[in-house]
Amino acid sequence: MELNYYSDMAVRLVNTEEPERGEDTLTSVESVRELCGANQQMARRATESDVPRLRGVRTRLRAVFSAASEGEETRAVDLLNSLLMEFPTSPQISGHGDLDQDGRPRWHMHLAEHPVTTAAGYTATACMGLAFHLTDLGVERLGICQATPCRMAYLDTSTNRSRRYCSDRCATRANVAAYRARKRRESEEERSGRTATSGRTAETAQRTTGQKER
Repeated sequence: MELNYYSDMAVRLVNTEEPERGEDTLTSVESVRELCGANQQMARRATESDVPRLRGVRTRLRAVFSAASEGEETRAVDLLNSLLMEFPTSPQISGHGDLDQDGRPRWHMHLAEHPVTTAAGYTATACMGLAFHLTDLGVERLGICQATPCRMAYLDTSTNRSRRYCSDRCATRANVAAYRARKRRESEEERSGRTATSGRTAETAQRTTGQKER
C-alpha cells in the first residue's frame, strides 16, 4: 500500500528540534501551521494547545528513530505501536477530483483522520505513514544523523541501505572531520616513531663513545 510517503511528516516533526544545539522551532501556532504544509484544513484547526501536544509526540517519535538507529528493532516497533494505538487513523480511497487523460478519476489511497485537534490529526497521519515505511523497507531505514553535533532524523531510501547522515552537508562535514582525525593520528605516530628512533640513536652513540674511551 503506497502510504509510506506520509512518513516524511514524522521526520519533519522530529526535526523541528535540534537537542544537541538547544534549538527548537516548534514554538507557536504559526510554526504548527507551517508544519502542516499543504494540508490547509489541518492547519486552520491549529491552536496554541497543539504546540505542547506536538512537542510531546516529537519526543516519542525521536525515541522511535533513536531505537531504530541503535539496532533496537523491537523497541522501535513497540514505541511506534503505542503511538498508533493512541492516535488511530483509517485508509480510504480518494480521487481529490483529479482525472486522467480518459476523464476517469485518479484513485489512490489516502489516510483519513478525524481528530478533535490538529496535533492528533498530524500525529495519526505521520505515525501511520512511518509504520508503512518501516514495514515496507525495514526498521533499519529509520536513522539519526551520525554527524556530531547533528541529531536530525532521516529516512534511508538508498539502494544499499548505507545512509548514515541526514544530508550531504553533514556527510561532508563528518568525512572532513574523520580525515583530519586520521591525519592527526598519523602525525602523532610519526612523531612517536621519530622520538623512538632518536632515543635509540642516542643510546647507540653513547655506547660507541664509551667503548672508544675504554
